[in-house]
Amino acid sequence: MDTRFWLGKSARTLITLWIVVTFAFIVLRTSGDPVVALLSPDARPDEIAQFRARWQLDRSLPEQYLAYFSNLLAGNFGNSYHDGRPVLAIIAERLPNTLLLGGFAYLVALLLGIPAGILAALKRGTAVDRGVMTLAVFGFALPNFFLGILMILLFSLNLRWLPSSGMGTFLHLIMPSVTLGVYVAGTLARFTRSAMLDVLDRPYMRTAAAKGVPALQRILLHALPNAAIPIITVLGLNLGALVGGAVVVETVFGWPGIGRLLVTAVASRDLALVQALVLMLAAFMIIANLLVDLAYGLIDPRIRTRK
Repeated sequence: MDTRFWLGKSARTLITLWIVVTFAFIVLRTSGDPVVALLSPDARPDEIAQFRARWQLDRSLPEQYLAYFSNLLAGNFGNSYHDGRPVLAIIAERLPNTLLLGGFAYLVALLLGIPAGILAALKRGTAVDRGVMTLAVFGFALPNFFLGILMILLFSLNLRWLPSSGMGTFLHLIMPSVTLGVYVAGTLARFTRSAMLDVLDRPYMRTAAAKGVPALQRILLHALPNAAIPIITVLGLNLGALVGGAVVVETVFGWPGIGRLLVTAVASRDLALVQALVLMLAAFMIIANLLVDLAYGLIDPRIRTRK
């Protein structure tokens, strides 16, 4: 039964990735001619023909798709139309920067969201609860680009505490990671509060209190593990929010990651690079959801036995 559970999840992941690859290929090929963006308006017809032949754009759409998909299966993601380098090499240069930013943003979300949600649940109906939830709503409702601009105005231009753009030191990382993590923290706080409220009044919690178990131990060892599934769901789904938000945040703060690279590739109609980035981002979000499903099975064995 466990084997069928893992295999079923993995098969659905591969099918979803294939659909994403196909959709991205068709949309990019039918949304405009890359020759217009990459070649000069006064390019000669022979130069245009040579460019199309070099990148196989002179073939029919089915032929291009079969060639592209065959190359994917062989691990060849193609070369950039802009500079001719392999797109994987270009992505590899930027990916560590985005992982660094996303990792710190996720850390910010965990450190702010889960404790805030637990505190709001323990202080249910009080001013503390209302204050925490107000801040949580403010966190996930405020657009990333607007929060980023506000932070630049305050901490860079007025106070001059932090650099406004680029990377190089830990100070460069603070504002982008906080901007990216605040949205996830607000969502996580709301779901943590709701999940904790569902378990705080359970009989086993009252029994633990009656036995004299310390409050902190009851919260961390009894309540929080039983509230873990909805919290893990939010954490997994918001991995996608971090990836999507990185496109905006990296642009606002001039952070040299794959989000900013995607914006540049789309603007220059670099189809090979855009396709590889879309596939990578989709794979990241799909695998994150797969890991959430697998975590369900580890936390609650009953889920693994459902057909």
